[in-house]
Amino acid sequence: MVYRPKDKQAQNNMKSLKEFFWFCSGANISLLNRCPTDASKYTGMGAAVFFTGLLAALSGGYAFFTVFENPFWALAFGLVWGIIIFNLDRFIVSTMRKKKGGWAKELFIASPRIVLALMLAIVISKPLELKIFSKEINRKLVILEEGIFQNEISAIESRYQNQGQALQNQITLLKAEVTDKTQTRDELAAAARSEADGTGGSMQRAAGPIYQLKKVDADQAQKELVAAEGRNAPVIQQKEAQYTKMIAEKEAELAQIKRNPWNGMAAQLEALRILGEENRAIFIANIFIMLLFIMLECTPIIVKLIAPRGPYDELLEIREHYYKNHNLEKIAEMDHATHEKLKYLVNS
Repeated sequence: MVYRPKDKQAQNNMKSLKEFFWFCSGANISLLNRCPTDASKYTGMGAAVFFTGLLAALSGGYAFFTVFENPFWALAFGLVWGIIIFNLDRFIVSTMRKKKGGWAKELFIASPRIVLALMLAIVISKPLELKIFSKEINRKLVILEEGIFQNEISAIESRYQNQGQALQNQITLLKAEVTDKTQTRDELAAAARSEADGTGGSMQRAAGPIYQLKKVDADQAQKELVAAEGRNAPVIQQKEAQYTKMIAEKEAELAQIKRNPWNGMAAQLEALRILGEENRAIFIANIFIMLLFIMLECTPIIVKLIAPRGPYDELLEIREHYYKNHNLEKIAEMDHATHEKLKYLVNS
């Protein structure tokens, strides 16, 4: 069968794509070309690493856009973040080796890489969760922002209320003292008048000694009232001026309160947490999204663990063993040459 140029071009494109995924998996391309039975495994592994990095770039870009609110910086930092995650995943997969032995030993060796993969999955999933539930989060942020605004108002009013209540209590006490002395003066003056006109007291209409005594008490009460008014009136006026000034300060401080937008990354995470507590469906969906990313992040590692030892692993072990022995041989030759050189120098 003769292939047309278009078919050959498509084959070349597929080969390039396959080799790119091999690169993503951290495999040795020259060795993998000699092991066609392992090609599909490492192609899928590399695709998982690549698309995890791509999702990390999208997730990081959204997160940085939330922080900087600038599409250029969001794109730049998102790209850098995606490359970092891609390199970490590629490092995790490429450093795992299929050794001869039980799977339990391999699982123990891979456990630090699994923990790292879990952490990366959680970091990647959170910004995407915020984007998925953005409508619900925005509505909750409006409520939380209103709550913060009302709390600020309540805090200011509570602070000034304590000060105002103290001033009002002082003014009330000062006025009560004047009122009490006025009432005492009025009662004593009324008793003196009733004694003088014979309608009360001794019931004798005359300015006798009893009237004089009552008149003295009434005059003394009047003096005390005048003294109290003279003493308390300036203080009352001062306290009322302080209260009026305090009310003006409170109004000015309340007028300065602004509804600052509360929509940063921390605010969105807090809103998502509250939504999860209030709505079980959102909580379950949030858990499944996180599990999805954990599975995606751990897929290359799981594939490496459960896949049987193949020809590629054998060739890789042979090559690594060759380089190890080659290095040992070179070191031995250098040691021998140095030893012979020292013997020659000593004998000479």
